[in-house]
Amino acid sequence: MATTRRAAVSSPRTTSGHDDLKEMLDTNKDSLKLEAMKRIVAMIARGKNASDLFPAVVKNVACKNIEVKKLVYVYLVRYAEEQQDLALLSISTFQRGLKVGIIRVPIIVPIMMLAIKEAASDMSPYVRKTAAHAIPKLYSLDSDQKDQLIEVIEKLLADKTTLVAGSVVMAFEEVCPERIDLIHKNYRKLCNLLIDVEEWGQVVIISMLTRYARTQFLSPTQNESLLEENPEKAFYGSEEDEAKGPGSEEAATAALPTRKPYVMDPDHRLLLRNTKPLLQSRSAAVVMAVAQLYFHLAPKAEVGVIAKALVRLLRSHSEVQYVVLQNVATMSIKRRGMFEPYLKSFYIRSTDPTQIKILKLEVLTNLANETNIPTVLREFQTYIRSMDKDFVAATIQAIGRCATNIGRVRDTCLNGLVQLLSNRDELVVAESVVVIKKLLQMQPAQHGEIIKHLAKLTDNIQVPMARASILWLIGEYCEHVPKIAPDVLRKMAKSFTAEEDIVKLQVINLAAKLYLTNSKQTKLLTQYVLSLAKYDQNYDIRDRARFTRQLIVPSEQGGALSRHAKKLFLAPKPAPVLESSFKDRDHFQLGSLSHLLNAKATGYQELPDWPEEAPDPSVRNVEVPEWTKCSNREKRKEKEKPFYSDSEGESGPTESADSEPESESESESKSSSGSGSGESSSESDSEDEDEEKGGGSESEQSEEEGEKKKKTKKKKASEGHREGSSSEEGSDSSSSSESEVTSEEEEQVEPASWRKKTPPSSKSAPVAKEISLLDLEDFTPPSVQPVSPPMVVSTSLAADLEGLTLTDSSLVPSLLSPVSSTGRQELLHRVAGEGLAVDYAFSRQPFSGDPHMVSLHIYFSNNSETPIKGLHVGTPKLPAGISIQEFPEIESLAPGESTTTVMGINFCDSTQAANFQLCTQTRQFYVSIQPPVGELMAPVFMSENEFKKEQGKLTGMNEITEKLTLPDTCRSDHTVVQKVTATANLGRVPCGTSDEYRFAGRTLTSGSLVLLTLDARAAGAAQLTVNSEKMVIGTMLVKDVIQALTQ
Repeated sequence: MATTRRAAVSSPRTTSGHDDLKEMLDTNKDSLKLEAMKRIVAMIARGKNASDLFPAVVKNVACKNIEVKKLVYVYLVRYAEEQQDLALLSISTFQRGLKVGIIRVPIIVPIMMLAIKEAASDMSPYVRKTAAHAIPKLYSLDSDQKDQLIEVIEKLLADKTTLVAGSVVMAFEEVCPERIDLIHKNYRKLCNLLIDVEEWGQVVIISMLTRYARTQFLSPTQNESLLEENPEKAFYGSEEDEAKGPGSEEAATAALPTRKPYVMDPDHRLLLRNTKPLLQSRSAAVVMAVAQLYFHLAPKAEVGVIAKALVRLLRSHSEVQYVVLQNVATMSIKRRGMFEPYLKSFYIRSTDPTQIKILKLEVLTNLANETNIPTVLREFQTYIRSMDKDFVAATIQAIGRCATNIGRVRDTCLNGLVQLLSNRDELVVAESVVVIKKLLQMQPAQHGEIIKHLAKLTDNIQVPMARASILWLIGEYCEHVPKIAPDVLRKMAKSFTAEEDIVKLQVINLAAKLYLTNSKQTKLLTQYVLSLAKYDQNYDIRDRARFTRQLIVPSEQGGALSRHAKKLFLAPKPAPVLESSFKDRDHFQLGSLSHLLNAKATGYQELPDWPEEAPDPSVRNVEVPEWTKCSNREKRKEKEKPFYSDSEGESGPTESADSEPESESESESKSSSGSGSGESSSESDSEDEDEEKGGGSESEQSEEEGEKKKKTKKKKASEGHREGSSSEEGSDSSSSSESEVTSEEEEQVEPASWRKKTPPSSKSAPVAKEISLLDLEDFTPPSVQPVSPPMVVSTSLAADLEGLTLTDSSLVPSLLSPVSSTGRQELLHRVAGEGLAVDYAFSRQPFSGDPHMVSLHIYFSNNSETPIKGLHVGTPKLPAGISIQEFPEIESLAPGESTTTVMGINFCDSTQAANFQLCTQTRQFYVSIQPPVGELMAPVFMSENEFKKEQGKLTGMNEITEKLTLPDTCRSDHTVVQKVTATANLGRVPCGTSDEYRFAGRTLTSGSLVLLTLDARAAGAAQLTVNSEKMVIGTMLVKDVIQALTQ
């Protein structure tokens, strides 16, 4: 009775509550309507049913108050699908409102289609934008309307307002991404509007244009395979070609394989040029979209521009960092040189989340090379002490990958990992064992001691994977440890039942291998292990035991098979390849969800392959309105400037790439067929230089700038000639609209440095350029100082320089590796030098110009019958960090005369070759000097106590030890000291014992200590130890000294 009363009382209240809302909705006051709608939406949010208010709410769809109207649409979208009958009863009320949103009621699709078509022709761009938003929703409701929706999309694609562009491209991507023909006429318009579209629209348009460009343009790297077959020949030219003189360019060009040279389509260039400023966008999504576009579409020489922008994004939130690092990890596998100058940006902070740490570790491992590996390994040593165990495990794996990829540090890394086996943390030890196992497979015969050391760890290590790895190593290389292996099997047989499954399987393998190689000692043990395994709970182990017994133990039925058991179990196994997990991810479009997950996501559209032949470019020709051309031209004249200004204080390949691709692209997009192959060559060479050049000191750059200023005027003249001759060939169609667009593009292709210096009214005036044709090979960052009036370069010299990249064969520079530092080495043979012979020798004297440089004596000899004039060093082609202090110009060298001069080279503590040109007034000769590691240091004199103290600081991965046997001719004190000091520029350290020799030195560039100890023992046995922070130098020095002592 009481319950009935309560229901009777509460029911009127509920009704009156809804009646109250209905009254408020029926009133003429917008404030009351707004309050009512807020309460209704709040009810819906709490999960209460408000469907009985549908008629009262729908009436207000025509309300003029926009806030009320928005809440009404929220309500309609929530209830229209559930209560379609009520929605249909009120259809006439909200028919006009259908322009704003989609009500998911299939029966009114025709009405909605009419509303979208009407909205697409509305005067207001906001309404047209909303119509574009409604298209994908209607398509998902009824896909049969596709044809009509495509007509609307085609109409909206022609819209000239930036507000609509992003929304209609999104609709295009959702409804008909295969209809590329709809984009042709609007391609140039979308490229030009891109800069002003909202950020969301920019991302959508860039993604769509990336796929469009992959179907309509040729690959900018298509000729690289031709050059990669013999890259040195393609760049340097052969001796015969050099002998023919400057006039041999045409013959060299004709000698190239008959393949159509690559010329970049002007529309391809337009896309690259108009997206480049968006790398400065405040939106990380836009920057990422432009980065993926450049990675997939740009020539190699221009991709470097994205590196600086991506590194900037690493200062954002961890979510942004995660996505950016995923993409950088993929890029750094193929384009490693692009990120090498920013190596320190990927160093790991203690505050980084684990996922970020592991991704940065992946990038650092990808960027590791012979030059920077000491720095990278020092970082890794620090990371191993981290408290984050997952991160430590990943670091140890990274050390293993570095050891696999860079053979010179393999022994160093292996010694360091063995040191980690004494770590207190079991996980560190376990991961080290797994990595050591993989490294030992590459050269097991040399590391029997390490296998013995690992065998002793079976008593302590409890991690299953580590125990299994040790057992596999002992079984695989049981012949190297014949005494220890049976004992390990005995211990494992005792604990067999308590082991994990993965360990049990390896115990069975070990027993089988020992049975085959040492059956006398292990026959009973093997039978015991197989008997235990036969009754194990895991059926895999049971099956393996039965299979193994039948295979190794001879029986009447299986006798034939057991004869081949040794071949099956002890077959040589290939060493594992430690590869990056990001190696094959670049087949997904960068920046996409599929790339992030490494799996194809729903709705992902594959990145098309480049076409073999370029489709007809005339399909993109359209009459460009006058206002568009004017505004674009004025914008670019006034606003366009180098992407990153020089005032930022950073100089590197990326900065130079920012300002140079404009001038490079000019020659690409406008060159004739005869120079196309040369451009491809220069692109690949520029990319190589971009990867190598890391930015030197300011004094270095200023010296290089001084050289460039002498050679800039010729560039201006040749550039103008090329513009005039090739503008006629830049277009395939003779229509007026296309010629207008082409001429507009040619004007816009001017390098930013020209625009900066030249006012628009004085285009024809000769102006000094910051970057000349002669400088395109070395990508030196342009100076911000005013350029002095340039000197005119002779026509023959300019022709020689321009023709260098067109030759098919080359003068290959030999990388010189002097054995003895006291003797003279040949730098240029008199035949190759046309009578000029050049030798060099390491003087081992401090270089007066810079103490960090190696001093070299250069010996010139004129064996020709004519004087050689103007001998100087030309434009160097140097790896990152290496610099040259040139010798003073030799004005004239008479026939039969010889002269000597001194030059300095800073090798940056590496044995990379320094490539440069020896130039005369008429010729250039490409030469290369590669120093032996012993010449990269200077002697240091210290006491015995100081030596021991410093040696104690350089242990672990900084210590390399090798055993050797001294021949009879090399056992006297005098001979040992002479051979060591001849090999390396080190100073003798006093020593209290007669059978020990100590030497000390410092590397010239970084000043890192190099300590060498030779401990001579009885019967010629000796042990050589090198301690150095520079692990690569230490490893190489050990090999050179051993070679010298054992010869």
